[in-house]
Amino acid sequence: MAGFFGVEGSLGGRRWRWREEGALGPGHAQRLGVPEIIGRLLAARGITPEAAGDFLNPTLRAQLPDPFVLRDMEQASERLARAVIGAETVAVFGDYDVDGASAAALMAELLGELGCPVLTYIPDRLREGYGPNAPALAGLIAQGAGLILCVDCGTAAEAVFAEIAGRADIIVLDHHKADGPPPRIFATINPNRQDDTSGLTGLCATGVAFLTAVALARELRGRGFFAGRAEPDLKRALDLVALATVCDVMPLTGLNRAFVTQGLRVMARRERIGLAALLDVAESREAPSAFTCGFVLGPRINAGGRISKADLGLRLLLTADPGAAQGLAVLLDQVNRERQVVEQSALEAALAMAAEQRAAGRAVLAVCAEGWHPGIVGIVAGRLKERFNRPALVGAVEDGVVKGSGRSVPGLDLGAAVIAARREGILRTGGGHAMAAGFALEATRWADFQAFLDDRLSAAAALPDSADLVIEGAISVAGASLALAADIARLAPFGMMNPEPVLVLPAARVAHAERIGREGNTLRCTLAGMGGERLKAILFRAGETPLAASLLARPPALHVAGHLRINRWQGQESAQFTIIDAAFA
Repeated sequence: MAGFFGVEGSLGGRRWRWREEGALGPGHAQRLGVPEIIGRLLAARGITPEAAGDFLNPTLRAQLPDPFVLRDMEQASERLARAVIGAETVAVFGDYDVDGASAAALMAELLGELGCPVLTYIPDRLREGYGPNAPALAGLIAQGAGLILCVDCGTAAEAVFAEIAGRADIIVLDHHKADGPPPRIFATINPNRQDDTSGLTGLCATGVAFLTAVALARELRGRGFFAGRAEPDLKRALDLVALATVCDVMPLTGLNRAFVTQGLRVMARRERIGLAALLDVAESREAPSAFTCGFVLGPRINAGGRISKADLGLRLLLTADPGAAQGLAVLLDQVNRERQVVEQSALEAALAMAAEQRAAGRAVLAVCAEGWHPGIVGIVAGRLKERFNRPALVGAVEDGVVKGSGRSVPGLDLGAAVIAARREGILRTGGGHAMAAGFALEATRWADFQAFLDDRLSAAAALPDSADLVIEGAISVAGASLALAADIARLAPFGMMNPEPVLVLPAARVAHAERIGREGNTLRCTLAGMGGERLKAILFRAGETPLAASLLARPPALHVAGHLRINRWQGQESAQFTIIDAAFA
């Protein structure tokens, strides 16, 4: 099949492909009371007429399941209720990424509000690595913790838990793939454990924590705990669930869509002092969106765990002190800038190494080197995956050991492949989920690891070097109105399994283009239609690319692909086209 508008190789090096419509055709748009293009976009997402209402207005009332469908939820909620009623000291052990910090903040905040003394612990990425470790758990027990919650980790920590057996009860709230039975502890709540039948496999750990909070509130209510006292408002924690769901790249469908939609509304109220301070420091003035979570808040919260103090993000999420929040936000913003410098130095070398592997026909790209910071390998892996459109793994070598992270493309389960490599004895440690994984191994086994991945994920060899750009509609410059942008926004939040629609402006003329920003890495443009109509447009991360050069050269006509969005500035709204690709008309 020929590319859309005949585009087989765009200025961005991609083939344009039309997205096929599903069962909901244009004739149903009137029935649903939506514009025709919205009907087509719903169809492309497989949304039936019966499901369209819940999709366009996702609510927890319609989507929230009974939390007790999760394996071990009954015993976990009962144990947590006993801890609350007895005012026990509870420790919350989290991971150093956004999901781990958010899940830890949610449980620590709730248990503290219910009267439990709460200890929190985030391991140091370099000294302790991912997941629970016996010395840290023993330290929490020494401080009086009789119950330890491990959030966003713990599913594969059987050996660690065995070292402290009998000294404290342990409950795991996780979502990572399990390669065997759950650890022998009090309870393991994980929709991805092998014997769980809840069907909630797309939840992040913070989503699991929220359902645990719902179950705990129900258990306490049944025991009469709230007689004469106010129940906690669990919906206030949805900002954490939204943040983690987006940053952990979970599918934005069903329950997750409701979590993110409602959570963004909570975030917009700016009641969480730390997030409000971080938004201010990042100079983010728009209403919070999935983009805000993934590209403004997430990188800064993650930065602490990557190259600085691992608990900075959790402290920011928990603080109620405006002064402390401001200081933490400034520090995380500064650390994030440092992270960008460290990342760039490794990225250039990693790109060159990956290009050689791609030229050699490798299915999976796997690169490692001494001197790379272990905290940025996951980000670099993500960049390689985006650049070459195939699974990519990046490792940092120190003292003969490689510690790294990988990122995958839809349809290729990297987490399962890494777990299989661990079972084969190639890896010391390894695990994850379909789109991301972490691992550690002897440097002498690196070639074995790559060969194993090439075989296990051999389907990647047939992938093109650049993912096709999927087009969902073509509109004229005149038709790219504020009203249409508002209609498209009704399909948000956008993310995994609900991508933001890519539209094409056929044969548009670039009336104006200029570089803006401190580094000139953004292009501000004006596009003109055949009748002289004008539309504001912008290109981010322009660099010295063929796309940027062509826009600046202002050729007679370009097919321009991108997103139609609402631009808000100084109280005014207008339509703006965010350019992501173009091709000569």
